[in-house]
Amino acid sequence: MTKAFSRRMFLGSALGFVASQALGEAPSRSLRPVARPGSAKPVFKSAEELVARSGLSGEVGYAVMDVRSGQMREAGQADLGLPPASVLKAVTALYALDALGLEHRFTTSVQATGSVTDGVLEGDLILAGGGDPTLDTDRLADLAAALKAKGIREVTGDFLVWGGFLPFSEGIDADQPEHVGYNPAVSGLNLNYNRVHFQWTLQGSAYQVSMDARSEKYRPDVRFARMAVERRSTPIYTYADREGRDDWTVARAALGKGGARWLPVRKPEIYAGEVFQTFARSQGIVLKAPRVLATAPGGTVLAQVVSPPLPEILRDMLKYSTNLTAEVVGQAATRVRKGSVESLEASAAEMSAWARETYGLGEAVHFVDHSGLGDRSRMTASDMVLALTAAREAGPLRSLLKSIPMLDDSRRAIKNHPVKVDAKTGTLNFVSALAGYVTATDGAEMAFAIFTADVARRDALTRDQRERPEGGREWITRSKRLQQKLLQRWGQAFGST
Repeated sequence: MTKAFSRRMFLGSALGFVASQALGEAPSRSLRPVARPGSAKPVFKSAEELVARSGLSGEVGYAVMDVRSGQMREAGQADLGLPPASVLKAVTALYALDALGLEHRFTTSVQATGSVTDGVLEGDLILAGGGDPTLDTDRLADLAAALKAKGIREVTGDFLVWGGFLPFSEGIDADQPEHVGYNPAVSGLNLNYNRVHFQWTLQGSAYQVSMDARSEKYRPDVRFARMAVERRSTPIYTYADREGRDDWTVARAALGKGGARWLPVRKPEIYAGEVFQTFARSQGIVLKAPRVLATAPGGTVLAQVVSPPLPEILRDMLKYSTNLTAEVVGQAATRVRKGSVESLEASAAEMSAWARETYGLGEAVHFVDHSGLGDRSRMTASDMVLALTAAREAGPLRSLLKSIPMLDDSRRAIKNHPVKVDAKTGTLNFVSALAGYVTATDGAEMAFAIFTADVARRDALTRDQRERPEGGREWITRSKRLQQKLLQRWGQAFGST
């Protein structure tokens, strides 16, 4: 059964705690506690002092709550709405688990619209996506082999691809640079997280370039995405939707002797179709060039591949912070809850309403996507810990989160540290967040959230500056150091009481 925590109770306990606590000093160079002369009790810098000494511009909101009692242990600017960045994926995981369930799997199928006689399909073949965010090249090869095993050797009709299980989005966040692989298109048919592999090598005075859909076993070339090397210094990349293709150019001056990177895919259905066509041909099945099917297929399923169970998908999403996965599972959850989903942003609004209703969160909760990539999403530290505290009893979220090591002043992991943290990180330019669970030295478990953001500084960036903004790395480093100091304070100061 889920505990109910009201915002009134949360803020009341927070203010009462902050007003009554008396905190002393700690050494300036160490995160470990020391004892006062003549006393065995360790002394810690206050959270307010740690924030003040962090050197961070912008705002800091934090909160920590005892999971068992629901008592607020400490809070600062906890009711200030800030961008949660990828910490939002933890909320998306809760949303997906609630709507889809622990046993949910996604299915990708090949379907036939006509009859099959002596291995000949008299009709169209359809590659139909079911929203699987984990579909990769290897499993498309398995699907082609399964089609062959069904006895199919020829298709007389068209080869169609369908991604309408979820609405199409050209990208997650329109403000991102065009070439970043973490901002791909989203569809109901996705492959390799909707990224295509671009590789270049200098041979003599010319560059050899390739675009492929590589995975662990295979690396088939693709035709829908093309790259041209141009003699210029900037911009490094340009993109155009031309003749139904993803047309890229790259500045020769930026390439060096060789290298590779993943680029976002803007035509995911055609991408998956081309790769499947290649593997079908390897099985002796010749298919026409893929065409996008606008309406839901109603054919007979010939073969299919299924995803891992939802908890495994979510664990990888939280560990590797895959934006595509978050957007797909979030929209799939909305589709189950509402019967349909109109758009990515409409689904994010539905998730916002669900979070407010389920956990009693405030009106500051506002999501524009499910991944946290969009910087217009807002959440407060108080709302985050309310959700985390309630969710701790209701589901497996902590077991899906990544273990966060405690670090010394040189940013090295401290072995066998008594404070244990499982959490989700979140990073955008001049935004850094961390939220999850901390087990103190005495075994007490607490939910915590730390949101830091310099929104004005982020808003001042141009689109081209967003990949590597001046001062961005230093700002993030300061935020992460503050997060570590707050965690060690909470885990040891509260754990020693």
